[in-house]
Amino acid sequence: MKKLVTFALSLSLALSLTACGGGAAPSEAPETTAPAAESAPAETPAAEAVELHVYAAASLTESLNQIAENYKAVAPNVTITYTFDSSGTLKTQIEEGGDCDLFLSAAQKQMNGLAEGGYIDEGSRVDLLENKVTLAVPQGNPAGVASFEDVNTDKVKMIALGNADVPVGQYSQELFTAMGVWDAIQDKITFGSNVKEVTTWVGESAVDCGVVYATDAFSAGLEVVAEADPALLTNQVIYPAAVLAASAHKDEAQAFLDYLKTDESVAVFEAVGFAMAK
Repeated sequence: MKKLVTFALSLSLALSLTACGGGAAPSEAPETTAPAAESAPAETPAAEAVELHVYAAASLTESLNQIAENYKAVAPNVTITYTFDSSGTLKTQIEEGGDCDLFLSAAQKQMNGLAEGGYIDEGSRVDLLENKVTLAVPQGNPAGVASFEDVNTDKVKMIALGNADVPVGQYSQELFTAMGVWDAIQDKITFGSNVKEVTTWVGESAVDCGVVYATDAFSAGLEVVAEADPALLTNQVIYPAAVLAASAHKDEAQAFLDYLKTDESVAVFEAVGFAMAK
């Protein structure tokens, strides 16, 4: 009996030790989460191609062509299409429905007329540039012209001026009227349809002299013998600019107008003799 009890106790102890001392099952390796693959950066959609129609006074031709080249690096989606002519001709084209987003005039008169007709976005209008009225002569100055007063002497047989629709022509008439010689020189005048035509006639020696802007004389390599006395002109030679009210690309037109006031563009204007309007 004692042996039986001892056996039972031994068996119970053995079972207890097995239950308590048995090795625990090895724990499962912790799950590892693979890092999420970085998503590729979203491609920036290409800006929509825009053709911007800019009407500008003929005297801005060289400067604005250079600026359009520079602007390709700033807004590669924008193509600038220029129409250069006298400000009066451009004003008429706009009034007749010409496709124009931005207008740059060589005088306030034409811009004022468009403003009165509701053609421009008044909030965008700025006085952009200032120019000077000069008397230019052909190479070598064969007539020996030295001043505006010489126009009413025998030195000058023929002088080229812009017509009444051209700002430089309007300045010319105002100048010679203030000098008291406008009526006296009528038989000597040949009128050009824009300042570039006047510049060409002077450069080709088709006339003894011509009244052009300082910037046009510079670009054409003409000799300037005199600058008009500002006191004889009612207004400064200011070039205003404005976005057209009917433009389908107002944001792009405003952006280009803003670019015309940057240091990069100012350098181009100043290189040919323009000053920034104050």
